[in-house]
Amino acid sequence: MYFLWYLLIGLAAGCIAGLIVHGHGAGFFINLLVGVIGSMLGGWLVSLFGWIPSGTLGTLLSSIVGAIILLLIVSLFTRKTVTN
Repeated sequence: MYFLWYLLIGLAAGCIAGLIVHGHGAGFFINLLVGVIGSMLGGWLVSLFGWIPSGTLGTLLSSIVGAIILLLIVSLFTRKTVTN
């Protein structure tokens, strides 16, 4: 049951982070992937500051922070090509 809850929080975090960084979502599976990886990254980053997220809101906030950081890192390494 917890696995499904983590997937739902990851999906929500990926979708919100995509809206914040890019202005639009990237699709169901990409949002899910970004959210789940961002959740792990966010949990690790906030634990470095001594804060352990608890509850749904804390977990969602740390997941969103991690997903935003993940999207910003990925955008550093990818270029958008402009075709005319």
